[in-house]
Amino acid sequence: MEFVVTFVTPESDALPAASDRLRQAVAAAGGEVKGEALLGPDALDWTVAGATLPALREAAQLALASLPVDVCVQPAEGRRKRLLLADMDSTIIGCECLDELADFAGKKAEVAAITERAMRGELAFEGALRERVAMLANLPLAALETCYHERVRLNPGARTLATTMAAHGGRCVLVSGGFKSFTGRVAAAAGFQADFANTLIDDGARLLGRVGEPILGREAKLATLESEAAALGIGLGETLAVGDGANDLAMIKAAGLGVAYRAKPVVAAEADARLEHADLTALLYFQGYRAAEFANGDPAR
Repeated sequence: MEFVVTFVTPESDALPAASDRLRQAVAAAGGEVKGEALLGPDALDWTVAGATLPALREAAQLALASLPVDVCVQPAEGRRKRLLLADMDSTIIGCECLDELADFAGKKAEVAAITERAMRGELAFEGALRERVAMLANLPLAALETCYHERVRLNPGARTLATTMAAHGGRCVLVSGGFKSFTGRVAAAAGFQADFANTLIDDGARLLGRVGEPILGREAKLATLESEAAALGIGLGETLAVGDGANDLAMIKAAGLGVAYRAKPVVAAEADARLEHADLTALLYFQGYRAAEFANGDPAR
């Protein structure tokens, strides 16, 4: 079986050192580099024969651990995906909306501490969400508007990722344990075709401190991946999932390519690939897109 090893960096002068280390790592794992392609000024793609997927992944991660380089090792066949499922908070956008809303209620420190534990997998997501939302009781709805306009920003590469995949026939879906108050607008800003999230209950003027049931959490994200793939008539091997927290882990593990973005350790340890340095356009390079194929999506909000 042939594999592709794609390595991406925000510092293009790190590519030569990365190439040297990776070539040695591939050989030590029993593989042989059969071909090389420059996908962009910050991304290289190798075709590798021999070795096994687990051995190549482990060798590549170890070889690049001290460099500002992200690497993805995967089978060459079927690398370009037809469905993207992406988490929103701290993945497609650079903040946790619930934590930012709590700031308007004067409770950011308490809420953020619970968020951190839930994202690390130390707390059940559903219970942690109910507890945090309860702290927002009586927050005026106007705070949601202010929060969105003042705090929510797309992460670098987010719009280019979604618009490029869509331009090449892919479907991009935002699936969040956060709230519809934000996902619809974020999806539109980033170029996603659909979004799924939880609902904050209000009385028309203020939040009531409750969230709609059933809560969209870890298993619901997996179910969304499965149902979206089924609707397209594709297998899970043709899907890509990306996220950062424990509630993203089920869909990341089930997808054909599961990527951890600036993720908690429990997620990074289980994902097929990690993004710690490059921006979200690395997910396009991982699929074999060249920079010349990217849609002109960024910058956005």
